[in-house]
Amino acid sequence: MSEKLTLPIRPRRNRKSPAVRGLVRETTLRPEDLIYPLFLHDEEQNDAIESMPGLYRWSLAGLVEEVGRAREVGVRAVVLFPKIEEELKSSHGEECYNADGLVPRAIRAIKKQYPDVAVITDVALDPYNSDGHDGIVVEDDAGELKILNDETVEILCRQALCHADAGADVVSPSDMMDGRIGAIRAALDAVGHEEVSLLSYTAKYASAYYGPFRGALDSAPKAGDKNTYQMDPANRREALREAELDVAEGADMLMVKPAGPYLDIVRDLADSFAIPIAAYQVSGEYLMIKSAAADGWIDEEKVSMESLLGIKRAGADMILTYFAKDIAARL
Repeated sequence: MSEKLTLPIRPRRNRKSPAVRGLVRETTLRPEDLIYPLFLHDEEQNDAIESMPGLYRWSLAGLVEEVGRAREVGVRAVVLFPKIEEELKSSHGEECYNADGLVPRAIRAIKKQYPDVAVITDVALDPYNSDGHDGIVVEDDAGELKILNDETVEILCRQALCHADAGADVVSPSDMMDGRIGAIRAALDAVGHEEVSLLSYTAKYASAYYGPFRGALDSAPKAGDKNTYQMDPANRREALREAELDVAEGADMLMVKPAGPYLDIVRDLADSFAIPIAAYQVSGEYLMIKSAAADGWIDEEKVSMESLLGIKRAGADMILTYFAKDIAARL
């Protein structure tokens, strides 16, 4: 029989019981850390989303009810994504700043019923654009598609003002146009919306993980791709440059999207900037967990919780996740 080891340092002592593990736990997840993305449409019924099992496109009444259910388990922030009727779409997306449009009505309905819930809105043209892009599309002399930056920013300012007027707490530009944070901040402040926060999609990558989301909103590009404005998945330092610009222009919070494949970017931003960092666990990440769990290969509850802990551990202060309501209920 071998002699007993003499080990003055035994890390396992800190893992010996649930109580001790709780004392030394470095990362904790709370319902208050979660933002619940919600899809809505201008219909009377709630429609199940085929590409995202367990999720719905909510009617306005159904949306308010779902916000209430999330609130009951501690989720106090939601972000809204509309499916816009095809006949309301146009090349310049004018419907995005219609004061009586779907999103402004949804904001007012939520804030009337649950004024303590933070309502975040997506600021981008793709749900409203007949071309399916986040900006105005033209053809250049060579017949190639070009997304106009400055002209798009003007429309985004009008969209952000429309949402702020309706009562949004936070507007969240996801378009990745240059200069839009400064322009939106100036537009909001000019009319007395100094208290409306800006959550910038600072590092939004041209990712293949967005597929199920685009199916939920029918917002995929009709032609071309988004590589000229969303970030190259191969780039890391570029995210720091984008973040520096957004902070200088007045962003209150920075976002990384997607979350799971880009945890190095989450950590870089958390280490480099003193403002809160958000990370978006996108539809592809959600669907992979749901699909593997449905086939019995993984435990959905454990894996979804572990995935969010990993995002939080990487440095995210808040996480946008479709698991928000379920995770909060377990917490």
